[in-house]
Amino acid sequence: MRRAHTLVIIDSIHQLVKKHLFPGDGLEAAAILLCKRMTGNQTKLLCIKAIYVPYAECSRSPDQLTWPGEYLAQALDEAESESLSLILIHSHPGNLNAFSLVDDRSDRLVIPELFKNSEAATHGTAIMVPNGSIKARMYDQNQKITPVDLVAVYGTNTEFFWDNSDNNKRPLAFTEEMRNELSKLTVAVIGCSGTGSITAEQLARIGIGKIIAVDFDQVEKRNLNRILNSTIADAECSAFKVDVFKRAASTFRSDLVVENLAKSVVSREAVIAIADADIIFSCVDSLIGRAICDLMSQAFLQPLYDVGVTIPVGKLGHDRTMSIIDINGRIDYVKPGGATLKDRDVYDSKSLAAEELKERDPLAHAEQVKAGYMPGSTEQAPSVISVNMLAASLCVQEFIARLYPFRLDCNDKYARTLFSLGEGEFEYFSENSFEHINQKILGSGLNEPLLGLPVLGENS
Repeated sequence: MRRAHTLVIIDSIHQLVKKHLFPGDGLEAAAILLCKRMTGNQTKLLCIKAIYVPYAECSRSPDQLTWPGEYLAQALDEAESESLSLILIHSHPGNLNAFSLVDDRSDRLVIPELFKNSEAATHGTAIMVPNGSIKARMYDQNQKITPVDLVAVYGTNTEFFWDNSDNNKRPLAFTEEMRNELSKLTVAVIGCSGTGSITAEQLARIGIGKIIAVDFDQVEKRNLNRILNSTIADAECSAFKVDVFKRAASTFRSDLVVENLAKSVVSREAVIAIADADIIFSCVDSLIGRAICDLMSQAFLQPLYDVGVTIPVGKLGHDRTMSIIDINGRIDYVKPGGATLKDRDVYDSKSLAAEELKERDPLAHAEQVKAGYMPGSTEQAPSVISVNMLAASLCVQEFIARLYPFRLDCNDKYARTLFSLGEGEFEYFSENSFEHINQKILGSGLNEPLLGLPVLGENS
């Protein structure tokens, strides 16, 4: 299903808008959403701010609302520098999940005035019913109306409000209804090797409609023990890992769209392609790859699922025999506007610099580590498919739990999952376990330079 428009709202804004629109008096109320536009295969509207129209300055009833134009003027002023789109949203306390004739008449008066005072390509209106469900529509400069196909709210859980559905009840996990909804989504899988090939395979089989597979690497004989569906022939011809996945997926899904990109995620082409996805799965083995996924999640308001496996080895015992120290896995769920991978100490500026130097000049890196100027790394055994399978399965299961909650506990307790197979332990960390630093890049979309990085700029 190709979507024309998707409106994305982070949960913190959605909750504040809902609280304002439904103060408990049964009367309509209004707010204005300021949205960054991203145009690719669809138009994404990223809600970055809401302006709340005071109740006392409105004429309110259970099924009608008028409010002063000064708040529109304020919104237009704030939107001007980035040519943001405005969406005028009001409540339907009576639970009418559709635009009324009164709403239609109001739009015909207000929308032309917005375009007289704005260079934005589109503006829109929306209604919210008491359970928080939103229905929205966009207008172009010729007053042509286009429904917003999907309103996505990303937070501890994921809420989808589809324009063509009057049933606001979420599908049950592991049902045909879940599979039907997943067929409407686009996800990006970054890294198609150890955990990535397994993650992509699961997503394809549970029903995802489109997968953007990104990996610059090619199959080698040493990869055959951990990349699903890879063959000796693939290794001999150095087939791209993304091509291996696309070929395999076509044998069991005729309706799956796979956009395979044999590029590094640290490339302009990859970042622009990934911006079209609803959700990101980070299955990379580099810190810079994770850092880029982290930035994309915040800039494009995309939930991020990051998975990693490590098998540290060292000399243990009196005879200093080389041994497995532990077998560790980590799954992080990062909600847009929440604690990032950087906030969670997955990487920092020092570890990124060390990784870059190690890649560029291994001898210089070793000297810096020996001198204590740079962090080193514990020697690791190669990842094995049994561990990758466990980590990738937990990652996809976390994704399902966020969209179709099935846990007895709140999902907020599972922002991070760590496992140690050496100790036979699983640990879980809540969102509040991490100190969160507000991101200036939040909801910035495809502003140049991309992700605020000169290396991804137009002229780089």
